[in-house]
Amino acid sequence: MIRLITWNIQWGLGIDGTVDLKRIVDHARAIADFDILCLQEVSDNFSDLKDNNGSNQFAELAALLPGYTAIEGVALDIPDGAGGRRRFGNMILSRLPVAQVLRYTLPWEAAATRNMPRLLIEAVVETKSGPLRVMTTHLEYSSNTLRRAQVEGIREAHRAAYERVLTPHEDGPGTYVLLPNSASAVLTGDFNMKPSDPIKWRISDAFENGAPALLDAWQSVHGTEAHPYSFCIYDQTYGAPHCCDFVFVTEDLAGRVSRIEYKQETQASDHQPVLLELDM
Repeated sequence: MIRLITWNIQWGLGIDGTVDLKRIVDHARAIADFDILCLQEVSDNFSDLKDNNGSNQFAELAALLPGYTAIEGVALDIPDGAGGRRRFGNMILSRLPVAQVLRYTLPWEAAATRNMPRLLIEAVVETKSGPLRVMTTHLEYSSNTLRRAQVEGIREAHRAAYERVLTPHEDGPGTYVLLPNSASAVLTGDFNMKPSDPIKWRISDAFENGAPALLDAWQSVHGTEAHPYSFCIYDQTYGAPHCCDFVFVTEDLAGRVSRIEYKQETQASDHQPVLLELDM
């Protein structure tokens, strides 16, 4: 059994206005004895974010989870005006052994709305059933055009990974070493679109090269039952409660999803965590 939690933590800012990363980790642990934690909106040196003290949250989260491999996915990397850098992005923390890690900068098209670069992290974790690719991302909030391009970037990363499985490169020394890879994958994150959005549906379209489709894990288990709300439950600043946080699994894994649950009780962030359990 593999237990994975994905969560947009809003740099640890809870509904009560308190930033507390330990509370985030404690709540995640209370949900499940997780093997993999996928996080979005992790910050470093961003004291101008609401109630943020500017600390390096990538390092703090890694320290809070000893025994987990901490993988940083920095999407935004800008100067702070004082000789340092400000960083913002995603993380994967894995208790399972981690092989290859890849970071894909997603397409950043021109748009008049406020926007920022976005990233997809991919980590190959080694399970008892073999390697598994785990991906997490956070798509643009303000523009359909950007989200559409970013979805195509995700699909391209998955297509290419499948091609590398079909035709692995020649093993070699040093930087050319051949590491485990897999066509099987889990894709998680805050996609900033509702379940009915055609751009969201595009994620699950078939691939011409035969790569396994990325299926919505909730729908794989619950069919047409509506997704539980994952955003704006306790704070309607960004609209009425709705779901924009999803987990996708490749079609070969759909039958192995034993549980997917949206945890709506916690108020440690403005988003709700999602738990996935895979029989593997």
